[in-house]
Amino acid sequence: MRIELATAPGSPERPNEDWVSAALPAAGLGGALVLLDGVTPPRGDDGCVHSVPWFTAGLGGSLAELSASRRDLTLTEILSMSIRRTADTHRSLCDLSHARTPQATVVVARWDEQEIEYLVLSDSALLLEAPDGAVRAVLDDRLDRLPPGSLASEAIADARVRNKEGGFFTAAADPAVASRAVTGRTPRAEVRTLAALTDGASRWTETFREGDWTATLGLLRKAGPQGLIDRVRELERADTDRTYLRRSKTHDDATAVLVEL
Repeated sequence: MRIELATAPGSPERPNEDWVSAALPAAGLGGALVLLDGVTPPRGDDGCVHSVPWFTAGLGGSLAELSASRRDLTLTEILSMSIRRTADTHRSLCDLSHARTPQATVVVARWDEQEIEYLVLSDSALLLEAPDGAVRAVLDDRLDRLPPGSLASEAIADARVRNKEGGFFTAAADPAVASRAVTGRTPRAEVRTLAALTDGASRWTETFREGDWTATLGLLRKAGPQGLIDRVRELERADTDRTYLRRSKTHDDATAVLVEL
């Protein structure tokens, strides 16, 4: 089994708000990966005394622990429990009802000898490669389905569509949001490789259109997660007229993990 991961901050002046982990239990019969993309609040306004990296570390640590140790729980149940756990650690100090309370996108996958179980919430991506090389992307596309103009400003996003019915959902302080995640199971024999990417890393495909998801996995296998991130950075620096980036930040935190079963 081959597991590689890499992460890079969008700016050296700001902490990396992504979080990633891969676990192989001692029994050697399975494993799990967890990838989070912390949501940067505008102007630091989130009603919380803690940082986004503090939140992603707490949520990610709980997800990694429970995914590897609690096979009796579904990933939906594990996400719900992890959100509650993390909220309980700071609800006495922070306003968890704030629309921008620390939150994150989520990808979790775990496997044993029989099957692979997965969960995706918001705009990070999970790729599953079949033995014949066909690649399936597991995506939560609610952001892509929002009406034009819905995200014209952060204020509109918070007030109208963030963690709201008809909008999109992230893991924040409400355990019930776990039921909104895209989930599934597939026989392990039908998957030879898994990969997970935050949207900063998936820009190679989704923003710059350098290749489809099959090409993305091919690049990951050849150059590794760091190689993919390096290529994204090259494309970002080259887009001086912002043909592709438009109003997006030039560099975003970028994280990728590759698991070859």
